[in-house]
Amino acid sequence: MSLTGFTRTHVAPDHALLTPDTFIRAPLPGWTNTLCIVHISPELGARFKMYTVEMQPGGSGEMTLLDVQRFAYVLSGRVGLEVAGAQHTLEAHHYAYLPANTPHRFTAHTESRMVVFEKPYQALAGAEPPGLVLGFEPEVAANPLMGDEALQVRLLLPDHPSFDLAVNTMTFEPGAHLPMVETHVMEHGLLFLQGGGVYRLGERWYPVQTGDIIWMASYCPQWFGALGKGPSKYLIYKDVNRHSLELL
Repeated sequence: MSLTGFTRTHVAPDHALLTPDTFIRAPLPGWTNTLCIVHISPELGARFKMYTVEMQPGGSGEMTLLDVQRFAYVLSGRVGLEVAGAQHTLEAHHYAYLPANTPHRFTAHTESRMVVFEKPYQALAGAEPPGLVLGFEPEVAANPLMGDEALQVRLLLPDHPSFDLAVNTMTFEPGAHLPMVETHVMEHGLLFLQGGGVYRLGERWYPVQTGDIIWMASYCPQWFGALGKGPSKYLIYKDVNRHSLELL
C-alpha cells in the first residue's frame, strides 16, 4: 500500500515502465476463475496486447477473438493445454504459440501464472501460416549477442518469415549491457524475469527489477545495463518480418 503516492511506474508517449505496485486485476472474456492484469494494449498506443493471468486451480482460458494469435509463457504453477486433440502439461518456463483461429483451452492444475502476448496475424503472400509451437525455455540453444558471451539470447520461436512476431529471452551477466542504444521500427513488450539494472527509454533512465513490465514504441531509443551480483534476465516480444505499410 502506497502512503506517499510514489511509484516507479511512468507512462510516456513512446514508452512505459509498469511496476507491480500499480497492477490492477480484472476479468477478461474467455478466462474463468482467473484474474488478468493488462499491461500493454492498443489503448496505450501498442499494436499488440500483453497481459498476465493469475489462475486458480480449475481456472481456464480460451481465445474469444478471430484472427488473433497467442503466445503464452508459464511463470509458475502447472497448466494443462488442450489443442489439436492432444493434451499437454506446461510448467514454469514452458511456453506455447497458438496460431490464429486455433481452438485451444488452458486449464490450471494448480495455482498458476502465465504471461500472454496476443496480436492480429498478418498473412504474408507465399508463406504458409505458422503452426503450433511448444517449448521449454531452458532447453532452447542460447547464442551470444554480437559475440558477447556475457549476453545470451534464446529465440523461442522459429526464425521463419511465416511468423510476424518473435519472443526471446535475454540473459545478462552482472555488468553486461546492450552494445548500443537501439532505435528501430519494431516495438517491444518486456517482462523482467530475474535480476535488474538500468534501462534507458527515450531520454529517461529507469531502475528496473524482477516483475517490471516495459513497453517500447517504434523508434523509442532504448538501452539496458545489468546490475547486481547475479544474472539479469527478461522475456521480450517484438514484431518482425512484415512491411509496416501493411498496417496503414
